[in-house]
Amino acid sequence: MENKKINTAQQLYVRKQKTQKCLVILFRVLSLVLFVCLWEWASRNEVIDSFIFSSPSEIADCFLRMAKDHSIFQHVGVTLGETLLSFGLSIVIGLLAAVLLWSAKGIARVLEPYLVVLNSLPKSALAPLLIVWLGANTRTIIVVGVSLAVFGTILNLYTGFLEVDKEQVKLIYTLGGGKRHALSKVIIPSTVPLLVSVMKVNIGLSLVGVVIGEFLAADAGLGYLIIYGSQVFQLNLVMTGIIILCVIALVLYQGIAFLEKRINR
Repeated sequence: MENKKINTAQQLYVRKQKTQKCLVILFRVLSLVLFVCLWEWASRNEVIDSFIFSSPSEIADCFLRMAKDHSIFQHVGVTLGETLLSFGLSIVIGLLAAVLLWSAKGIARVLEPYLVVLNSLPKSALAPLLIVWLGANTRTIIVVGVSLAVFGTILNLYTGFLEVDKEQVKLIYTLGGGKRHALSKVIIPSTVPLLVSVMKVNIGLSLVGVVIGEFLAADAGLGYLIIYGSQVFQLNLVMTGIIILCVIALVLYQGIAFLEKRINR
């Protein structure tokens, strides 16, 4: 009897959780639909200036026109490729640098304040200098994207390495292992959840960095599209680029979240 009651309670709890999840998704969709409808209504009835704020129908027309000549896919592909490359480099460089700092505590004590300063520095201030140093090209855009994420990655991972259970590390040393074994058997496995959390933050930062770079040094990409649209007063083009960036950010974040679920399982 007790087992049946427990199973029934579990089923009710699972059903309640599924219902709440469905309601959250439903309200999210409804709020988005309501916002779009109000935006369209306000634009058509001149409550807002459609030239400045555009409208969903005009944005859809702009997207379809660009989809017919495939230009929008070129811009999306350029931005997406640069973002993924910047993201991958920031993770690899950040992980390697954090391992180096953990392995050499003296170097870490010397470099830590500089890393804090570089992480706090607005990277948009460096973009004009990078253009002068590296030229107005794809390499500069990727460097801007990497610079926005890499210093925070180094600091977060290094801090995570230091917070790993010291007794487990001592056990490795007691059993005759070295730093290499402690790193591969304890440090890295223990900080995998932290690494995934850093990846969820970095994917957005890399996208922001790439768009900043495209504002200043690009002839293709969504950042270039937005700047070009604002310069020629085609605000439908600007809004189309912004909305596509929102979709890309959502898809990339959900991809990392899916990876996190798989790792947790």
